[in-house]
Amino acid sequence: MPTTKRKMGRGKVRVTFNMPFIAGVTDLALAGDFNNWSINQHPLTAAADGSWSVAVTLDEGHTYQYRYYANGQDWHNDWQADAYYPNEHGSDNSVVSTQAEALPAPQAAAKKATKRKTA
Repeated sequence: MPTTKRKMGRGKVRVTFNMPFIAGVTDLALAGDFNNWSINQHPLTAAADGSWSVAVTLDEGHTYQYRYYANGQDWHNDWQADAYYPNEHGSDNSVVSTQAEALPAPQAAAKKATKRKTA
């Protein structure tokens, strides 16, 4: 399941990072430039189907690089990320964008517009 984004107001976006089942992974953390690449700040929670997720509030209007850290030893990319940037280790970092054009359309405004058309 891909990463989802929800605009929160006051310049914030709630991003839910999702990672599918990875064989042999028992511990998964999200590290990125939004948390100074900390492998402890954003642990993911495992779901019954073996997938993983964590929600993080980020500033709107930015792009952030990140990766997943598994079992305290292996780095993984998000293969459904918005983009990928090369890193200094010879691999790529996943990228999530909170730029306005990368966010879903506000649902409340869409619902109001639909109600006005049917009224």
